Amino acid sequence: MPAITASRETGSLQGLLRVLRAEVGRGLDWQQTADRVAGALQGAVPAPGALLPPRLRRGDPASYQSHLLHAEPDGSFSLAAMVWLPGQLTIIHDHVAWCVTAVLQGREYEEIFALTDDGGALRLAARRENPPGTVCGFAPPGDIHRVRNCGDGVAISMHVYGADISRLGNSIRREYTLPVLT
Repeated sequence: MPAITASRETGSLQGLLRVLRAEVGRGLDWQQTADRVAGALQGAVPAPGALLPPRLRRGDPASYQSHLLHAEPDGSFSLAAMVWLPGQLTIIHDHVAWCVTAVLQGREYEEIFALTDDGGALRLAARRENPPGTVCGFAPPGDIHRVRNCGDGVAISMHVYGADISRLGNSIRREYTLPVLT
């Protein structure tokens, strides 16, 4: 999937990339990097139109959409925007590296899971409602989750991954189909 290039409409992309490069370039561990990137994005979440042209902000009835905005040439991070129509959700999954998400529009609901001691099931550990402006960072282990748009309109979020998703295809390490204990 080709990256969306900077244009008049995505003019703030370069400023965002400068901030991400500075934080990722510190060479900290995954959780510290996720925390630093999340902290840098607090209060500085771009508007959806700063990252995506109108045609990509509409969503697709077939599935939520992931739009690669940038993959750093050295593979240290990638930036993507996700567009969700009402009711669309991810599978339960974890990631290959650290991740920071920022909700740009709408509300995303996240369920966080933990493996049971025997590894044969998942236990629901937390639920979060993430309104616009919410920034969350996490790193493996402990990043098993599912995200959905439970709102009435399009939800758009920005995702920064500590991996080159242009090479990997996506950031998912594993999908979970284990029973969920409540």
